[in-house]
Amino acid sequence: MSPRTNDGEPEPTRPASARPVPASGTPVSGAPASGGPLANPGRPAPHPGPGPASEEASSDTKTAAEAKPGDPAEAASRADAPADTEAETEAEATQTDGDAGADAEVGHDAHDRRAGDRDTDDRGTGTGGELAVGGDERVAAVRRAGAAGRRWRAAQLSACAAMLAVALTAGAIALGAVRDGQNVPVSTAAAVSPGLLASGDLDSSITALQAHLRSQPRDFGGWATLGLAYVEQARTKGDPSRYPQAEQALKRSLSLRSDNDQALAGRAALAAARHDFANALDLADQALKQNPYSERALCSRIDALVELGRYDDAEEAAKTADERRPGVPVFTRYAYVHELRGDVTTARRVLERALDASTSPGDIAYVAAQLGQLAWNQGDYATALTHYARALAADENYLPALEGRARAQAASGRQAEAVKGLELIVARYPLPGPLVELGELYEARGGEGDAAKAENQYLLVDAWTAIARANGVNADLDTALAAADHGDRATALRAARDDWSRRHTVHTADALAWALHVNGKDTEALPYARQATATGYRNASFLYHRGVIEKATGHPADARTHLAAALKLNPGFSPPGAREARTALKTLEASK
Repeated sequence: MSPRTNDGEPEPTRPASARPVPASGTPVSGAPASGGPLANPGRPAPHPGPGPASEEASSDTKTAAEAKPGDPAEAASRADAPADTEAETEAEATQTDGDAGADAEVGHDAHDRRAGDRDTDDRGTGTGGELAVGGDERVAAVRRAGAAGRRWRAAQLSACAAMLAVALTAGAIALGAVRDGQNVPVSTAAAVSPGLLASGDLDSSITALQAHLRSQPRDFGGWATLGLAYVEQARTKGDPSRYPQAEQALKRSLSLRSDNDQALAGRAALAAARHDFANALDLADQALKQNPYSERALCSRIDALVELGRYDDAEEAAKTADERRPGVPVFTRYAYVHELRGDVTTARRVLERALDASTSPGDIAYVAAQLGQLAWNQGDYATALTHYARALAADENYLPALEGRARAQAASGRQAEAVKGLELIVARYPLPGPLVELGELYEARGGEGDAAKAENQYLLVDAWTAIARANGVNADLDTALAAADHGDRATALRAARDDWSRRHTVHTADALAWALHVNGKDTEALPYARQATATGYRNASFLYHRGVIEKATGHPADARTHLAAALKLNPGFSPPGAREARTALKTLEASK
């Protein structure tokens, strides 16, 4: 990222499209919304949160080294500021949670941290140490809910969700401040040194920030950073219980200074993480009015426009961001906007240049995993595995690369390796994408007990979405995608319709088309299936869904075209989907 001048504007640089990509030298601050980490074949990934807190740290927020006892500015600030009992109480409450959690971390998860609890910033879903089975209280809580769901699936799901929400929150509190920021990039705010992020010492960063806020509760920049930290923790650890805490911290920051762009950009990231994209766009615009060069706000604005289906506006926003704050976070979004248009060549070129220029392990892992995902989408499994290997060489516990490698292994016929890899992932982070993938692999394997194992994974998706909803996350798209194939079809259709009422993306169009199809409404589904493929986005699941719907509506020629295109593009896009596509295509060919 380009250095900033004294007036807060970056020095002139050439945009990504016109110059070599510079090495950022700092953690990545953003992943494309739908094509980023944890992207499932044919499914948008969980929306990423904010980037490094250091980028947005206010220039008037002092570090511990800068805030010397004799600093006149500090003395004046303290003299002017009235005693804030409420703020001190709030900081103390946050700190109590954090301190208890920090102590718990030493015993409960110390091995994971020694293995490397790296700060992935906004690169995607980070992992903390080894992916050991049963290594996280939150996972145990989700699995208890899954067991409850198996006993009372229909009647008791809401009660199960409430139980899970409480269990997750309790587990998060026990694990403490680290979980208060989801993989948290807390850096230059007050007592937190930027070097801590580079070292990946997430626990120390969080603990230092919370200690600082306990002693200086009027530091609006520190509260904004803590809020962003919670957003990151929720996203990368799969713990939505942190979103309410993020909201509280960001509101506290704005109550201390209503025009600070850090907190506004943080609220935009929080809204995006909760899939409230209209609000995310509004908040990003507010932040950019205060600071037109806020990288986080620029990136959140692109994400929001993409997730609202406003692709022309998203492309313009990406160009603007590229001019103002060129760097890996912007380049990855720039590439994804082009991929959505079907311009895979440009997307690959931008990502390759970004990877060549990346120097930090975090940047390398993130960009290499993005290239792996792009290659996998095109059915190039060997190249995908090469990129994932490079990502894992930089960070052996980088979850998107681990998940992507498992998908590519499965598509390459290495099912045993894929199953083992996904089992390790979901044991620690039971998120919808990996859960569905693992369930489908169990079904494809068809061994003794595999059907029950698959059903368990799908029930855990229900449990996760219930928890997400309880913490303010709009999980309609996740629900529609999972339930259409592996759950209640009426629920899938209701969720897809609700999501479509808010935004018109290719992913939502595809989800609605498929939900209509499984509910026997193929005539209504066809226009949505066509809209899902209208931008040129090369996605085998979308083509498969369209082909099946065309077959059902009496368009055999079009059905043959799109089913064949799906299998040619990515023949291993989904174990059950690819199998059904081949069967449908054979039937169509036989009836010619």
